[in-house]
Amino acid sequence: MDADRLRDWLTLWHIPGVGAHTFNQLIEATDGRPEQALRDPPAWLNEDLRAALRRSDRTGPERDLAWQEADAANHIVTRRDPEYPELLAAIPDPPPLLFLHGDPVRLNDPQLALVGSRNPTRPGRDNAFEFARYLAGAGLTLTSGLALGVDAAGHEGALRAGGYTLAVMGTGLDRVYPARHRELAHAIVETGGALVSELPIGSPPLAEHFPRRNRIISGLSLGVLVVEAALRSGSLITARQALDQGREVFAIPGSIHNPLARGCHALIRQGAKLVETGADVLEELHALASIPLSRPGSAAETATPIAAALSPEQHKLLEQMGYEPVTVDQLVTASGLTPEAVSSMLLILELEGRVASQAGGAYVRLNDEV
Repeated sequence: MDADRLRDWLTLWHIPGVGAHTFNQLIEATDGRPEQALRDPPAWLNEDLRAALRRSDRTGPERDLAWQEADAANHIVTRRDPEYPELLAAIPDPPPLLFLHGDPVRLNDPQLALVGSRNPTRPGRDNAFEFARYLAGAGLTLTSGLALGVDAAGHEGALRAGGYTLAVMGTGLDRVYPARHRELAHAIVETGGALVSELPIGSPPLAEHFPRRNRIISGLSLGVLVVEAALRSGSLITARQALDQGREVFAIPGSIHNPLARGCHALIRQGAKLVETGADVLEELHALASIPLSRPGSAAETATPIAAALSPEQHKLLEQMGYEPVTVDQLVTASGLTPEAVSSMLLILELEGRVASQAGGAYVRLNDEV
């Protein structure tokens, strides 16, 4: 799209009160020529919005255009551009424009969205990382929101596999939010992925931006995998949007005592597909895209291999733990071992990645191997 036409698109996008729904209506009514709507607003708009269109500030887009010119990796993609993702274009009220830092080819990759709690348990974070590593290794681009917790673990798992990952932001792309993920954002772009936002340059991280962001995460993807989520969470909003968009929804079950598993269990009761391994996801998705069911050199399952052999006492302790959080005192009673022996073995097992400590002094087992 030429610079003048793009400036008109950006001018319209900057006008308060023009959201994706109204913008798309105007674009359809003017055959992709927003300058016509700016010059002669349609009568079906309310008078306040018509007045806002007529007095629009044509200098508003300059910051966006300057951002695009500043770096060859910066792109502004409109719905009329060939790079605009086909899946996203099919959702209700798709974003009229996408700001992208990275490779625009990623927009049309076969993608899986991975979402979950910002404060996951250790097993939840490990599951996010391992599922992402396996699925990215199998050819899917992992899409998430760069948030703390599950989002970050998913991006990191995809990077560890040498795969691609795409981060959809709830801010303008002149900033990284949260700031602690600046290095992660840089790694995503450096390895061929991309950062994406519908928000103009300079947009801050306002609360209302993130539900809008979530519809893009699901809209870009063939399906959404929910790792851990409370009953009231943004992850469930994303899952509901995915269902409305006709996408597959997957959920990883957890302990009935884990409040962060309740959102996943609710989704499963509502028809989401229960998955235990990355292969479960691929079996559902391979018919929707050219994704192989396995790839040479990738892990067959999501569990992390453990090299060191267990001693008989460690084996006994893990058997006593089961798969629910348990305290040292409970393990002492169940195993017959001394508190000192149990504490020492738990420390070793935690360092080996077999168990994880949780709030309140409890421990939880991380895998099936004994």
